[in-house]
Amino acid sequence: MPEIKPSLNNRQLEAVKHPDGPLLIVAGAGSGKTKTLTSRLTHLIESGINPKNIIAITFTNKAANEMRNRVTNLELRTPNFEPFIGTFHSLGAHILKREAKLLKRTSAFTIFDNDDSLSLIRKIMKDSDVSKDQYSPMSIQNKISSVKNDLLDAEEYLDRIALKIFEKYETSLIKNNAFDFDDLIEKVVRLFEKNPAVLEKYQNQFKYILVDEYQDVNTAQYRFVKLLAEKHQNISVVGDDSQSIYRFRGSDFRNFLNFENDWPQAKVVKLEQNYRSTSNIITAASKLIKNNKSQKPKELWTENSAGNLIKVIAAPDAEEEANWIADAIQKLVISNQKLGIEREKIFDYPCLPAGRQLPIIAILYRTNAQSRAMEQALISADIPYRIFGGLKFYERKEIKDIVAALRLAANPKDQISAERILKNFNKPVAENLLAHLPRLGKELKILELINFFLSNANYFEYLEKNFKNYQERMENINELINFAGEFSDLPDFLERVSLLQSADQPNSLYRNIDMSKSQLNPVQLMTIHLAKGLEFDNVFVIGCNEGLLPHQMSYGSLDELEEERRLMYVAMTRAKKELCLSFYNMPSRFLNEIPPELTEFTDLAGDKKELSNEDDIYYT
Repeated sequence: MPEIKPSLNNRQLEAVKHPDGPLLIVAGAGSGKTKTLTSRLTHLIESGINPKNIIAITFTNKAANEMRNRVTNLELRTPNFEPFIGTFHSLGAHILKREAKLLKRTSAFTIFDNDDSLSLIRKIMKDSDVSKDQYSPMSIQNKISSVKNDLLDAEEYLDRIALKIFEKYETSLIKNNAFDFDDLIEKVVRLFEKNPAVLEKYQNQFKYILVDEYQDVNTAQYRFVKLLAEKHQNISVVGDDSQSIYRFRGSDFRNFLNFENDWPQAKVVKLEQNYRSTSNIITAASKLIKNNKSQKPKELWTENSAGNLIKVIAAPDAEEEANWIADAIQKLVISNQKLGIEREKIFDYPCLPAGRQLPIIAILYRTNAQSRAMEQALISADIPYRIFGGLKFYERKEIKDIVAALRLAANPKDQISAERILKNFNKPVAENLLAHLPRLGKELKILELINFFLSNANYFEYLEKNFKNYQERMENINELINFAGEFSDLPDFLERVSLLQSADQPNSLYRNIDMSKSQLNPVQLMTIHLAKGLEFDNVFVIGCNEGLLPHQMSYGSLDELEEERRLMYVAMTRAKKELCLSFYNMPSRFLNEIPPELTEFTDLAGDKKELSNEDDIYYT
């Protein structure tokens, strides 16, 4: 048997060494779930399992790359290390490439993103004389997505008009030799259910299945992995129901809670030792989340020191809240300098690739609109900051124009890409591109194709004439060129572009920053949803108000209210050393669920000496 690395604790070792059969790893926040799952993957390989019989599924390309890097850096005794490590959607695309004929496509199919799908729906509605006043194209798109992600019967779920559009939409995808993003999972599930021989082929190929963040799977993803695992039952999943916060994306944490019902022989291992946070933070977060009724109980603990008390700040308004936090950040930096702490040690983040650094300070909020006052305060204090989110790289116009040209070169049947070119350029330019790109796709390399498009469309001149921020757009194009240069095969590049997901690429622009004025790496501003999976030495959670966290839209549903509590739990457990929770107006009910002996309360108006629960009557 292979040697297990001694850095694992007893519970982690138990999960890593589990023999064949279903395994549920209940991994509390900061308990080393990625290390455990990665160690199990390498243990299987070192035990003699053929890497080609193993798949490890994650939710983001970032997580997949992190796992791949960790595995690659380990010394493996097995040559030809080729397990499949990727997202649900990349696995779906991998299978569809090989089974495309069964779905009336070729292996060179295009993957339509949301904009492409919406454009196609609009065209179908126009051709079918369906009024936009009666049916919103986006509403139709959402219904179609629900049909696919929830594996619904379209004839039962959709009304007559929506069903007619859906049927034409599916026919058009076939004509365009394309799948939409939801198809990458839904079409595979439907194929498996209708073709037992195809299912068995992949069951025999993928005998060992490892799934990260299992609490976030939706219905189609759940059915996908369940079908694959049914024959050999070697399914290992890891997750934390207390961190299930993506219901709005269709995730259903009940799949996690019901794992033992699906797999009665399942081994359950709980990872309850937290390595990230101070004892006060862990105790407070644990007391909070125990108020949820729907959960798999766990007792999170840590050997870390108690640390400082959690700061709870009452402010008169959002501006005063933000100003206080900006001042606190300045004092924190000065304090660190006085202590003589080396900058490299302050910003050390060992989980990231060598050479990269992550700021120690994060400001988290429930909604993006909350960043306004905070940004203004940071600018006034000359504190550099960075906002995660914003327009995604591959949603920017100039990038979509180039990708459309490349997609048409790879797949001449792609009418959506052709229509984008016709729409965005004058007739002579568009006709020239449409006439030559399909042919050149077989003759030129990726960078040569991009150069052909830029030159023949006079694209840089086009940007300068039509956009004030043309220089920024040119920088985006240069970044795309640098990335495309890493690929020798155009279809592989286009598939990678299509599979990139929102959380993988935060906004890289710095706003109103003069880095010469401060030695502090930018403070990170982001929503709590984007913060999941990250950790920081110091975390400020702003807007812990009733109506914001929990959000007022959750008041009518116990399930939604419990998800809001999980959001609060996720926010609190991002902090390693210091945690500050601030509010204005009415304090969140969640603040009253934190033991007062673990908090240090400050009222900026000086009216109160402690956080009371006198407002509990309004929390109904």
